[in-house]
Amino acid sequence: MIGRTLGTYIGRRFINSILSVFGTLFALIFLLDFVETMRRASDIPNVALSTIVAISLCRTPSILEQTLPFVLLFGTMICFVGLSRRLELVVARAAGLSVWQFLTPPVLLAIALGILAAIAYNPLSAHLKSRTDTLEGKVFGSRKLDDRSGAFWMRQHSVDGEAVLHAGGRDENGVLSNVTFYIFDHDNRFQRRVDAETATLTEGMWHLGKAHELVPDHQIVDHETLDLPTDLTAEHVRQTFAASADSVSFWRLSGAISQANAEGLDANDYRLQYQTLLARPVLLLAMVLIAATVSLRFARFGGVGWMILSGIGAGFVLYVVTKIAKDLGNAGLVDPTVAAWSPAVVGMLIGFTVLLNQEDG
Repeated sequence: MIGRTLGTYIGRRFINSILSVFGTLFALIFLLDFVETMRRASDIPNVALSTIVAISLCRTPSILEQTLPFVLLFGTMICFVGLSRRLELVVARAAGLSVWQFLTPPVLLAIALGILAAIAYNPLSAHLKSRTDTLEGKVFGSRKLDDRSGAFWMRQHSVDGEAVLHAGGRDENGVLSNVTFYIFDHDNRFQRRVDAETATLTEGMWHLGKAHELVPDHQIVDHETLDLPTDLTAEHVRQTFAASADSVSFWRLSGAISQANAEGLDANDYRLQYQTLLARPVLLLAMVLIAATVSLRFARFGGVGWMILSGIGAGFVLYVVTKIAKDLGNAGLVDPTVAAWSPAVVGMLIGFTVLLNQEDG
């Protein structure tokens, strides 16, 4: 086994490289997003600079989360190329250490970072993304809300039976607009249709404004206000309005899956996101192994630049394959578990095989 002192040194160098890449990408993404948000807000009067900064700061973590595999890839290459240039890896090899021994600290740290990314960083980025939506709703008004809050369908249950709900939009206070309820009895026979300009959800009840009720073989009845019972909660409606499963945190995904199934909605994207987060430690481990295959070469042998470029290319290919598999999983063509885990596992096995061939022939 690798000694504690050397293992701590390599692990510290690895973490420092990861943090350097993470900080650089964070600053770059924040700067680009800040400039774009400033451009969009340039024609809106009385927008405070602090609000624009807050929007960009809250949105940056969710964007950066998508680049975590590249953070591990670049950070690992920087770490090992630096160790090689200072001949520290040469000394370690001369002392009888194999690649598997001085790869142990980065491998363990990559797994730990993958777990933290799923259980801690993802909930934080999802919360900040929700905060971004609120701030943008206040700054950009209905234009932003229209971008993210298109029409949607839901199924609800109540003491009277089931109902299918269609809404055209939602404002920053959670009030639905252009709402239509198709109400059925317990035998799934159509009973009535209710159209309303607005619908506000409270505990166990929809409060409709300016509603029009249509019962078969009866005239339309107008209501200034009308209450309809429901089993839905504000959280269920918020999750349905979410642009994608990426806005739901890791700890809420299981509940979102169960609720979507109970409402008769497609929960495939939630299942895929849940499995993707579970597979994240394996994906980050695969990136470390791929980076190691191209950055452990002795610097004075030359060709390091080409090997680093090949490592970046290999990491990019793995990232593209991961995205393609995710798209296939979202489309229902591949099981979510297979779509989430197969690229990470295959990438890990390829990196392990290449390293085994390089070191042991």
